[in-house]
Amino acid sequence: MALLRRFWSTDHGLSLLLLSLALMIFVVPPLRELGRAGRLLIALFFSFILVSGVAAVAKNRQTTAAVGGLVIASLTVRWLRLWVGGGPLMVSDAFFSSLFCTTLAVVVMAQVLREGPITWYRIQGAVAFYLLLGLAWAFAYELVELRWPNAFLPPAAATANLNDDPTARFVYFSFVTLTTVGFGDITAVHPLARSLVTMEALTGQLFPAILLARLVSMELYYRQAKDAERRR
Repeated sequence: MALLRRFWSTDHGLSLLLLSLALMIFVVPPLRELGRAGRLLIALFFSFILVSGVAAVAKNRQTTAAVGGLVIASLTVRWLRLWVGGGPLMVSDAFFSSLFCTTLAVVVMAQVLREGPITWYRIQGAVAFYLLLGLAWAFAYELVELRWPNAFLPPAAATANLNDDPTARFVYFSFVTLTTVGFGDITAVHPLARSLVTMEALTGQLFPAILLARLVSMELYYRQAKDAERRR
C-alpha cells in the first residue's frame, strides 16, 4: 500500500489510471463474448481500479477507512455477482460501482487541480476524470433500470442486441449522452432517468469549457509567480 501511495502521489499515477480506464471501456467489453472468461477479465480490471483508488485517497486513517470500506463492499459484491450470477446482487453492484467511480473522480480532480505547473500528466488526469464521470452515470442508469424496468427503451430492432448486457449498454449510452452525440437508439422514459440524462448532458457541455479555463489560468498564474521569483 505504501508503494501504491507513493506512486499515486506523483503525476504518473494519472497516466496509469487513464490507461486502465481506456482498456476497461474500449477494449475489454467486447471480451464479454468469451463468456465467463471475459466477465472475469472485466472484474479484474475493475478490481485494479478500485484498489488503486484506495491508494489515491489514502492521505489519513479516516479517509482510508471510509474509502477502503467502500472498496471492500464493491469488490465483494462484484465477485459474488460474478460467481453466483445476477439477482439482487446486480442492484448492489450498480450502486457501489457508481458511488466509487464518483468518489474516485473527485479524488482525481483534486490531483489535477493541485498547485504546480500544468503537465501532460495532469491533462491525462482530466481525461480520466471525464471517463470516470461516464462510468458513474452508466452504473446509475443501470441501477435505475434494475429498480424500474423499461425506464430506458431501445428501438424494437435493436432490442435483441442491447438486452444481453445491460452494463455494456449503459456504458455506451452514458458516453453518447456525455458527449451529446444523441444517436437516439436508447430513450429515457422514466422521470428519474430523464433527470439523470439531462444532468449528464449538461455536464458534458460545461465540463470541458470550465476545466480548460481553470487549467489555463492555473498555468498562467504559475508562470507569473515563477517569473516574479526570478526577478527577486
